[in-house]
This record gives sequence, structure tokens and C-alpha cells, in this order.
Amino acid sequence: MALIDDMIIGKSAAIEEVKNLVQAVSTTSTTVLVQGETGTGKEVISRAIHELSGRKGKLISVNCAAIPSELLESELFGHEKGSFTGAEKTRAGRFEQAHKGTLFLDEIGDMAMPLQSKLLRALEQRVIQRVGGSEEIEVDFRLICATHQHIEAKIEEGLFRSDLFYRINVFPVQVPTLAERAVDIPELVEAIGNQIIGMPSPRFDESGLVELSKYPWPGNIRELRNVIERASVLFKDSKINKKHVRENLLRLKAPDRDEEQALLWDATADLLSDEDFKTLPDIDKPLPHPSHYKQWFSYFDTIDLRKHLRDVEVVLIEAALNKTEGMVSQAASALKLRRTTLIEKMKKLMIEKPTPNTESSADIESP
Repeated sequence: MALIDDMIIGKSAAIEEVKNLVQAVSTTSTTVLVQGETGTGKEVISRAIHELSGRKGKLISVNCAAIPSELLESELFGHEKGSFTGAEKTRAGRFEQAHKGTLFLDEIGDMAMPLQSKLLRALEQRVIQRVGGSEEIEVDFRLICATHQHIEAKIEEGLFRSDLFYRINVFPVQVPTLAERAVDIPELVEAIGNQIIGMPSPRFDESGLVELSKYPWPGNIRELRNVIERASVLFKDSKINKKHVRENLLRLKAPDRDEEQALLWDATADLLSDEDFKTLPDIDKPLPHPSHYKQWFSYFDTIDLRKHLRDVEVVLIEAALNKTEGMVSQAASALKLRRTTLIEKMKKLMIEKPTPNTESSADIESP
């Protein structure tokens, strides 16, 4: 049996936690929901769970976003001869192919609502019917689903069944972004380089690896693989340094600085008043430092500054409210804001207080 360290590359704390979860769930039949941004390696995690499970059947993968909804039902459940135009013979679907093995449904958030009902029945009863057929076929499969979407939001929009979500969200595994595990980049570079068949593995010096680690990797490991392959083509016989990485592997055109400057002033106009700046203490917590953005435009053309700053505010305000169990005054103190300022931000950003855990907070405030 393959070792998990050979399948999931990296030794960062974030990826070690994922490995621990994979080890814990792999030998069970529990349904797993793998979540993470596009390109983080959700299919790699799913393959590791299958390989470590000891199941005798195959790992059958289906990308729900890549197959038109009108064809996905036949792809999953199979069809009987003559059930629709073009069905010239009976065909077993992916559920049957995954018998005694694992069915991996990638991008399940894109599955159409009518098909979600059939999937729910298959999960609950472990039987399927082919399209155009009436016979119930028993299937023994382990289900792993993956998505980069926030399915809870799709439930609120009426685009995903809540009962199906609760059925697949038995054991959630959150895959970290590459930026969250940048310490793994040297090991990933070596592993990816060895996997590119017919090309020499690129050689990065220390400065080149540092430069790779500083890059935010919006495309995650998938983007890193593209860069490694690009490096194999451009630098066959030489070491790759910091300058090569920046100018040859990650280079993008110069940004429109006037537009970005206007966005900066507009977006930050109401964050803090002059009085706030006078009383703002030194930051002694490990928050992202503003200097981390200095080299942004070395890699990208633009940044949606309004959205980025808004998202940061929402995350920190919600975290403070959760920590203080909805006590606005305490949350404001944790954020170094006036209570009235925090209340206004909560209204503006449509942030609701969490429900307190106990009834002991008799003085719970209302914004």
C-alpha cells in the first residue's frame, strides 16, 4: 500500500492536518466532502482516501461541471438500450463502475436540482435505476464529493438541496491554499518536476525558491505545475534564480497605477478617522503586514481593492463577535474600535451577531 506522504506532498502544519484526517477516515465507509479553492489538489486528496481504504474496486471520477446536465444522469446511472435517441446499447453508469470501489464526484455544487434527488436516493438506499430502466441495481460504493463553492449559499439561493448537503457533509476535509502552505513549495517543486515526463526537472537556487514562496498563487498547485513546466522549457541547463522567476516565469504587464491609487483612497476613506489614527496602538499580533502587498503588481495587473478590504473587515468582525459570543462592546474593544463605529460597520456590511452559547449573558447588547 502506498504511503500517505508519497501521495500528499508537504510537511506544513496545514497539510499535516489534512493527512491526519485522511488517515482517520480512509478505512471507514464514511462519505467525505473535500472542500477547497480550485487547483488545491482536491482530487489528490480523494485518491489518497481511496488508495488507503483498501477497497477492491476502482476509483471512478466524474466532473459534474464538465458534463452537460442532460447527459450527466446517463453518465452516472447508465441507460438501457433505446431509452433516448442515440442509446444504441445498454450502458452501465459510473455508480455501477464504482461497485466495491469509490465514486468521486468533483464539483458537485454544479449538479442540477433534479439529479440531486436521484443522487440522494442512491446514497440512502444504495440502489440505482438506469435511465429508461425499471430494475433496481444494488451498488456498494464509497462516495467522495468535492467542491470549491460555498454550498450553504447555494442552498439559500434554492440551487442545492439541504438534505443532500447534510448527507454528503458527513466528514468535511478542507484543503489549504498553496499560499497557506508556502513552506511546502520546495518539496512540491521537486515532486512536480519529477512528474513531468520527457522534460528535465528545473533547478531553482535558494533565491528562486524564496521568490516562488512569496508569490500568492491564485491558481494554487495547478498554477505551480504550469510554472514548473514553463521553467523546464525555458531553463533546461541552468539554475533558476529570483530574477528568472519574476521576469520569465511570473511576469505580467505593468498595472494602471492611477486607477489603483484612486481606488485606494476611495476604499480606505471610511476605515478609520483621524482620531482613530491618533489612538491606534502598536500591532503586536501576527496579522498580515501591509508590506506583503508591496510586490503585488510585480505579478498581477489589478486588485479589487474595495472587495478585498471589505472581505478582511467582514472576516475580522465576525471572528471578534464569535469570540465574544455576540458582545458588541467586547468585540469593539478586541478590534480597537468604538462601539458605535463597530455597529455602523455591522449595519453597512450586513453582519449579524452570533447566538450566545449560554443564557448567562444578561447584558447582551443589540446593535
